Amino acid sequence: MKGVVLAGGTGSRLNPLTRVTNKHLLPIYDKPMVYYPIQTLVNAGIHEILLVTGGKNAGEFLRLLGNGRDFGLKHLNYTYQEGEGGIAEALGLAEYFAANEPICVVLGDNIIENNICRAVENFRRQKEGAKILLKEVTDAQRFGVAEVRGDRVLGIEEKPGNPKSNYAVIGIYLYDATVFEKIRRLKPSGRGELEITDVNNFFIEEGTLSYEVLDGWWTDAGTFESLLRANNLVAETGSNKILATRDSHTASQPEVLR
Repeated sequence: MKGVVLAGGTGSRLNPLTRVTNKHLLPIYDKPMVYYPIQTLVNAGIHEILLVTGGKNAGEFLRLLGNGRDFGLKHLNYTYQEGEGGIAEALGLAEYFAANEPICVVLGDNIIENNICRAVENFRRQKEGAKILLKEVTDAQRFGVAEVRGDRVLGIEEKPGNPKSNYAVIGIYLYDATVFEKIRRLKPSGRGELEITDVNNFFIEEGTLSYEVLDGWWTDAGTFESLLRANNLVAETGSNKILATRDSHTASQPEVLR
């Protein structure tokens, strides 16, 4: 399995901080934001990683990360997204890198307390389709929201005004190689982007999408409020503890919602 970190976008909700740098290079306590999703993949045993970025500050990632030596990697791959076509468009740039292997995708502003080892192991046994990770939140309208029944995902809505559940689809996805064919079928949404929610709904229609509920805390860092929350959570937990390799038994736990 290969890993993809999506670290593009303008970060407009963090203006003026993002006038001078990419959002994913901002600090979360004592480490750059992008360190956390890369380490999430490494902790899950994924060492072939592609970082997708864009904008005017893309070169800063290479200067910061190099070939990934800080994460014990022999090599770190990079590609560049031109424009603002959305998460699914950015993921589409990883097709050549994926080379028909399954992939684990982590959005660059996602920070978790524990790890995703068990979710990755379970997806390897699943062998086809997709798996999403969910987390119960109090502000579900900010996210893609999963409607679930038992062990099934009935559908996903992007930033709904009236969420059908409190289970946010966090920015960690596992896909088989058919994800790229599905991306090519997408049409831009009302905001002019190719939506990852539409990709996940294709897998739901096929009956091949599974889910797990993440163990431990999770936050994004895309707004001033969530950026502050991320800094506080990491400061309380300790960045070295979060970034350290974790035992697989602290991974995401399968959960049936009733």
